[in-house]
Amino acid sequence: MADDLLYSFENDIATITLNAPDKLNSLSPSMLTGLPPAFARAQEDGARCIIFTGSGRAFCTGARLGPDGIIGDDLGAVLQEYYEPVARAMADCDVPIVTAMNGVAAGAGLGFALMGDIVIAARSAELICAFARIGLVPDAGTTWLLAKSIGRAKALEMMLLAEAMPAEEAARLGLIARVVDDGAFEAEVAKVTGKLAKMPTRALGMIRKQATAALDSGFEGALAAEAANQTVAGRTHDFMEGVMAFIHKRMPDFKGK
Repeated sequence: MADDLLYSFENDIATITLNAPDKLNSLSPSMLTGLPPAFARAQEDGARCIIFTGSGRAFCTGARLGPDGIIGDDLGAVLQEYYEPVARAMADCDVPIVTAMNGVAAGAGLGFALMGDIVIAARSAELICAFARIGLVPDAGTTWLLAKSIGRAKALEMMLLAEAMPAEEAARLGLIARVVDDGAFEAEVAKVTGKLAKMPTRALGMIRKQATAALDSGFEGALAAEAANQTVAGRTHDFMEGVMAFIHKRMPDFKGK
């Protein structure tokens, strides 16, 4: 794995860190090609939760501009080769992803941040849909994520004006889940991910995909997805453990199986 992308695994939790703090974790070619294998590795290692974060004072400021970035005559082809595989790897993940937004998330970095199932932001963090500042359109799934999260009016305001949105405002609008003081940020991420890592992992993986599918399906489609996933969940070890724990009035000991 390249130096600008870190991976660690501890206590059933994988941590994937964008690691170019001197460049505000702007996306390099090695980051973009390394992220899909990193999410795959986390699942292969048996992670029951994934933390996605950045080093230094930014989460990610989007595409890296300049000689060490990816700029070509056909930016659509660049998206298809480098950016879309990251979004799909996150969407296809079978375990919950917690975005630890330690600082500013802008451009494609905003899209990748919002791909997390639970986004926890430091109070000093800002969200910027910055594409219009340089004459581009939102990418990396950002259009869909914003429109589905906060509706047409606020999504267009963010995309057209390209103004910074404080983390507190993003939480108020329902764009992210939690905002905590900077000094309590790491502890809150540890608390949330520690809880997720002890929950029924297979059910959580189906819940995250079921929720995404529900955003684009009608009522009947949602019912069908629920029934199909419930068939699988009902045959897991964790379901039986949950039932026995309820009957015997004890805390369940889920294994993620």
